[in-house]
Amino acid sequence: MHALIPFPDIAPEIFSISLFGMTFALRWYALAYIVGILAGWRLVLRAAQTPRLWRNETPVMSAEQIDDLLTWVILGVILGGRLGYVFFYQPAYYLSNPSEILMVWQGGMSFHGGALGVITAAFIYTARHGIPRISAGDLVALGIFPGLLLGRIANFINAELWGRPTDLPWGVAFPTQAAQYCPDVAGICARHPSQLYEALLEGAVLGAILVWLAWRKGAFKTPGLIMGTFLAGYGSARFMVEFVRQPDAQFISEGNPLGLALQTGGYGLTMGQLLCLPMIAVGIFFILRARKNA
Repeated sequence: MHALIPFPDIAPEIFSISLFGMTFALRWYALAYIVGILAGWRLVLRAAQTPRLWRNETPVMSAEQIDDLLTWVILGVILGGRLGYVFFYQPAYYLSNPSEILMVWQGGMSFHGGALGVITAAFIYTARHGIPRISAGDLVALGIFPGLLLGRIANFINAELWGRPTDLPWGVAFPTQAAQYCPDVAGICARHPSQLYEALLEGAVLGAILVWLAWRKGAFKTPGLIMGTFLAGYGSARFMVEFVRQPDAQFISEGNPLGLALQTGGYGLTMGQLLCLPMIAVGIFFILRARKNA
């Protein structure tokens, strides 16, 4: 048997309490969302309260406006993430069961949908208050990576969104029945810990680059640079990880074992990769635009 890493004994629930015949639990995933949003909010607030980071030492948003925008962003994440999952990944099922579309507690969120939700919310808010949209987009982009980092770690703890089978020594034996269904593997099935790959690339590495650009390179003085770097960086990282990430079950069939959403001649792209291509293109556009205007 090849080397593998046993799945750590971490319960998805941090603690639970029973009140009036009902059980209330705090899960790692919920905590990741809460802490990620708070950490991103504090980082954005810190940037907005540091005049030297901005052109003419004049931040584009006040602390009060950032607090207001946070509410819009949270709504954009939840509604956009859920609707993105519904329309990008399981449209046929939810068209047949429309009453389940808003049942977010059953699981099913899309980052790309959440990103569109945040963009829409920020666009509406900045238009109503006369705030420069591109600079506001830079601020929002800076605050996203803590949630990505913690959210992907929570995905790992939940033993969900795992990768394809692997014989690499850091492959993880996820405990769920679905994860252990590997017809071509004899014995215990080890899989890529793709959640941790994404936490590293989309969270830690991309976050370090954005902070470096903001505090060391004065990127807020070049509107669009941070937002473009985030879009292109996330899109590229997710695109690469998709090669070892197990696609959603609805895309897998006997004639399509790799779960490719678009394929020809045995080659193709997953749904995640298809959704990343416009992100990369838009990100590169904003980077080139920012450099030209600089």
